[in-house]
Amino acid sequence: MSDRADVKVGFACNNRCVFCAQGDRRAECGAVSLGDLEERLTAARRRARGLVLTGGEPTVHKHLVALVRIAKRLGFDPIQVQTNGRMLSYPGVVDVLRRAGANEFSPSLHASTAALHDSLTRAPGSFAETTEGIRNVVASRARIITNSVVVRQNLHDLADLVALLASLGVSSVQLAFVHPVGTAEQRFDEVVPRLSDVVQPLARAREVALATGVRLTTEAVPLCFLRGLESLAVEAAIPSTTVFDYDGTSVDYSAWRVGQGKVHGPPCDGCAGRPRCEGPWKEYPRQFGWAEFQPLS
Repeated sequence: MSDRADVKVGFACNNRCVFCAQGDRRAECGAVSLGDLEERLTAARRRARGLVLTGGEPTVHKHLVALVRIAKRLGFDPIQVQTNGRMLSYPGVVDVLRRAGANEFSPSLHASTAALHDSLTRAPGSFAETTEGIRNVVASRARIITNSVVVRQNLHDLADLVALLASLGVSSVQLAFVHPVGTAEQRFDEVVPRLSDVVQPLARAREVALATGVRLTTEAVPLCFLRGLESLAVEAAIPSTTVFDYDGTSVDYSAWRVGQGKVHGPPCDGCAGRPRCEGPWKEYPRQFGWAEFQPLS
């Protein structure tokens, strides 16, 4: 049995992020029917203890509350809503989801200013709504783990972003290096930074995290770019996950991530960190090669 099931409720979304891993999949399936989703939750419960409802943007699915109730009846724990956080800004939405059974939220904020965040989401007003949604989750005392995608445009802003999240009451922040698929692959040159350029911004973000008491983690940043910051790497703590896609197919995401999603190259062969490092997303060295990667000794 895996730790969690990741169930895609559809790919409709009220943002159009320049780094979206789902790309144009909203044209394939905006929303999975409640009946199909109930069948998938029932199947998923036989294989997993916890649940992540994701998409797309699950909060725009008109049957989300009913789906959370079904998940609670089936005994999932935790029940996480992975969201851009915008709908959580509306009065009562968080409370309704909490009463239905949601006990964990993972909203995404990608910059410390409206101008930068909204330019990345391509949704004017999304910064104001997401920050208010985060405030509402914090006020509800539900567990909150924010996720922010690291791209070229926000490298200079990571420390300020961590400071803002701390001021909003967030205690756990993840900075995830952009996965160059979907829209991020289409706009690769615009959004994907060099890993070597991420090192100093992460170090500054960690200083802020330490000063504010925030638990900071990174995802998809190989250990050779985290010298002295190795404790930030979250990979060893990621729950084993089975993904149920929009068409009902399932995949062991944990096995896929390390076996197909990420890769090791020639510099990794002699690296002391190899046993506990998953390497970069495979699309990264296809574009940039392996010259940046210097083995740990």
